[in-house]
Amino acid sequence: MRSEGPAMAASEDPLRRRKAAAAGPEPASPPGRDPMSCPARFRAGTFWLTRVVLLKALAFVYFVAFLVAFQQNKQLIGDRGLLPCRAYLRRVQQHFRGRAWDAVSSTPTVLWLLDWTHMDSNLDALALLGLGISSFVLVSGCANMALMAALWLLYMSLVNVGQIWYSFGRVMETRAHAPLPVYLSPKGPVSLTVAGWESQLLETGFLGIFLCPLWTLSPLPRGTPTSRIVLWGFRWLIFRIMLGAGLIKIRGDRCWRDLTCMDFHYETQPVPNPMAYVLHRSPWWFHRFETLSNHFLELVVPFFVFLGRSMCILHGALQILFQVVLIVSGNLSFLNWLTIVPSLACFDDATLAFLFPSGPGGLKDRVLKMQEEEAQGPRAVQTYGCVARRLVNLAMGVLIAGLSVPVVLNLLSPRQIMNSSFHPLRIVNTYGAFGSITKERTEVILQGTASPNASAPDAEWKDYEFKCKPGDLRRRPCLISPYHYRLDWLMWFAAFQTYEHNEWIIHLAGKLLANDAQALSLLGVNPFEGTAPPRWVRGEHYRYKFSRPGGRHAAEGKWWIRKRLGPYFPPLRLQDLKGYFKSREWPEPEPK
Repeated sequence: MRSEGPAMAASEDPLRRRKAAAAGPEPASPPGRDPMSCPARFRAGTFWLTRVVLLKALAFVYFVAFLVAFQQNKQLIGDRGLLPCRAYLRRVQQHFRGRAWDAVSSTPTVLWLLDWTHMDSNLDALALLGLGISSFVLVSGCANMALMAALWLLYMSLVNVGQIWYSFGRVMETRAHAPLPVYLSPKGPVSLTVAGWESQLLETGFLGIFLCPLWTLSPLPRGTPTSRIVLWGFRWLIFRIMLGAGLIKIRGDRCWRDLTCMDFHYETQPVPNPMAYVLHRSPWWFHRFETLSNHFLELVVPFFVFLGRSMCILHGALQILFQVVLIVSGNLSFLNWLTIVPSLACFDDATLAFLFPSGPGGLKDRVLKMQEEEAQGPRAVQTYGCVARRLVNLAMGVLIAGLSVPVVLNLLSPRQIMNSSFHPLRIVNTYGAFGSITKERTEVILQGTASPNASAPDAEWKDYEFKCKPGDLRRRPCLISPYHYRLDWLMWFAAFQTYEHNEWIIHLAGKLLANDAQALSLLGVNPFEGTAPPRWVRGEHYRYKFSRPGGRHAAEGKWWIRKRLGPYFPPLRLQDLKGYFKSREWPEPEPK
């Protein structure tokens, strides 16, 4: 038997040396990433991926806003709309007595440059162009200043002629010499509180313009890193939104201080959803916890944004979580989705990297390589373009700071106002939400009858149903966020007031008397579909309450119970409204 120990070891030694020589020298590990080690990690402090996420989120909200405009503007402000924007623009001209520049500067809109003969086509063109641009940005994740400026200009053009449909409905004051407000009545100008999400979208969209290079279309434009000034513009926006909402509550309704507002909110909010039905019956201690949490998130957490990277990230995470809870519990249009957008500016690439797929050539991999290159060597020489861009961003920062002065003074004022703009471009605005909570829910129910005598005991009155607002007691509350039915929302406001404060509702009644297809497209159910139009239409005022889960009404399939309060407006015939329409320059409905 041969011994193989030393001889075998000696023969294997040269073999190992030959294999090592064939393989070549062992490569040195690169300073950035070691392929044999764990995957490279992102460094904090860069915002390439943050910009992509911000642009996609903003483009999504723009897409929803333009979709709502395309599907509803013709019925609301078109040629034969409830409040035609052509008549509105003419009143603006009359108000300024032919001073063209004053009219344009007070109500900036590209509609001044277009032919008003076919306003429906103009409104559709603006909405479709906005849908196209926002779709491109949403899919690609890249944009330039020209595209983002176009989105901002298109939406501002719609908001500034949207009148009450793009505003909250309560008239604040009448001033003969005030800057031109959102709405002009036949009797003269009146000032309205601007809808929070409309001015908020315009301010967010304005900041979005400066996120991008001038012309380049690339998700990672190397020559145009994300500006810290713009990022702080977004952070300043979310700070003002949340703090303004918190302060208006503390200064407003006493129930916010008594911690009882959430006892009523779910039932009385503009358009409740199915989860609101469940949450309304939560225990009292849960409602107190909700109110305290609301105060913490709106009055304390906003200051986290100024306390360093970790606290800023915590601020962004808490605010996004808060908005998700609000989305789940109510139909507040795209407001909560929009409020998430500036919160994203609290995160850097290292925080948001998990949102992007790994792999060679992807955005995540490319940003890692850019970080490595930046760590290895000095930056490239600054070009004139880079210097010019920095100056532009600095000028934007100075503009935001200057326009913020009256906004900050308003926040500090005990007579704080909410959801208002101090200039027509709406670049920096005041914000707030639910400064007061209604304790009872009232609804206006529109009814029609074919009876020749509206007062006859046997007259059969049939209810018109809206798309989403409460009406039929057995219809489940809808779930539509981030979409928005503007008419349903304004019907909620109309129920607080009288029809004299909401003349458009009489115009709507006239259109129902004519079975106007355009107006009926805004409603959910037409009880006279396929038949002659009603001879009379009236408005009835009801108090609505959620049924109790497990109770008698719920067992009958009713989500709501209601009690009649009285008439909202008396029975009307179409021939009775002709003079009313003519005096307001409204097109007379044609019976069909």
